[in-house]
Amino acid sequence: MRSILCRALGAEPHELPALGWAFAYFFLLLSSYYILSPVRDEMAVQAGAGQLQWLFTATFVTMLALVPLFGWLCARLPRAKMLPAVYFFFALNLAAFWAASRMGVPARDIAPVFFVWTSVFNLFVVSVFWSFMADLFDDAQAARLYGAIAAGGSCGAIAGPALTALAVTDLGASNLLLVSALLLVAAVGCIQELLAWGRRYPRKGEARAEEPIGGSIAAGVRAAFSSPYLLGICAYLLCYTTLSTTLYFQQVEIVRAEVPDSTERTRLFATIDLVVNSLTLIVQLVLTARLGAVLGVGWMLALMPIASLAGFAWLGAVPTLAVLIAFGVTRRVGEFAISKPVREALYTVVPREDRYKAKNFIDTVIYRGGDAFSGWLVAGLRGLGLGVSGIAFAALPVAGGWLAVSFWLGRKQQQLRASARE
Repeated sequence: MRSILCRALGAEPHELPALGWAFAYFFLLLSSYYILSPVRDEMAVQAGAGQLQWLFTATFVTMLALVPLFGWLCARLPRAKMLPAVYFFFALNLAAFWAASRMGVPARDIAPVFFVWTSVFNLFVVSVFWSFMADLFDDAQAARLYGAIAAGGSCGAIAGPALTALAVTDLGASNLLLVSALLLVAAVGCIQELLAWGRRYPRKGEARAEEPIGGSIAAGVRAAFSSPYLLGICAYLLCYTTLSTTLYFQQVEIVRAEVPDSTERTRLFATIDLVVNSLTLIVQLVLTARLGAVLGVGWMLALMPIASLAGFAWLGAVPTLAVLIAFGVTRRVGEFAISKPVREALYTVVPREDRYKAKNFIDTVIYRGGDAFSGWLVAGLRGLGLGVSGIAFAALPVAGGWLAVSFWLGRKQQQLRASARE
């Protein structure tokens, strides 16, 4: 069985325990998030497209406040203490939301805070997860293992919305918050097992990985803006977030117009999540590793910009719910199954401090900063009278720039990998 698993997953025998625990860890994280995701999306529809730019801006400001705290934790705590602290913090937040709901705080008062919190939560916990993976595995291991690890997240992303769709009527949304919190706490057990494996098989040249990273709180910010390679990752992510936010605004407008019932909208969002994550799992298990071996990093990063060029052109020509769903599903499957694992592997060739501090800054502040900027940009375009079609066509130059950045990053990663092995 061990031999069969090694051949199927591309893993060495000693890597199988770590692969299993990483799979379980990511499963629990995304199960936790996707229990909450349909609730957040319905809150966005109720708020209306005219309020989204304010919510995205509030999320960005919250990220700015949290990143220095995370940098302080990284500088002073070993990863064995820092990682559990992050997940316990968010679990306690969920318990606080549950308590507020049980005490009768009106949903309209909780909704904007919950939207912002969920938008922070999903990026922060996933960013910390992939930082830990980049700390455990080198670039060669990442190329072989990240697809299977990402499949764990896809399984969790299937379980989460399925649980929400099936249980929300009986348990109620507030009690699902506690289920989400318990899943986060369970993820800490996986962290402990992975830490033990990492002590047995440390990355080459990083035997002191259990010590605090050290450095200053602002080290990640300086690294992100001083390294051409990390700036390239910032540019790639900004293009992605700009187009994602644009499509999110269009989703709010089209769904609100064509699906007037709130319960049906929540069910639609949960169903779309379920379809996306089921297809993502299939692609991860069947195609991701094979495509990576054939195409290389540059072309793997370029697949989503190419899909976006085609998708926004289609949506601009035919702005309907069916086209929105088809494009949205295709884009999200490509992001989760292909673009995301490859993008995370870009960090395996940077120094250890950058894997946590710079990566977290990019994954949170740059990501949500892109959301906030593009939210106001789309609001401005709507103010000028552009509808769904006009905004879709306006997104095409961004997709073209995204494509160019993809190939540059692919070449740069190859250069850094070669330099590290000399």
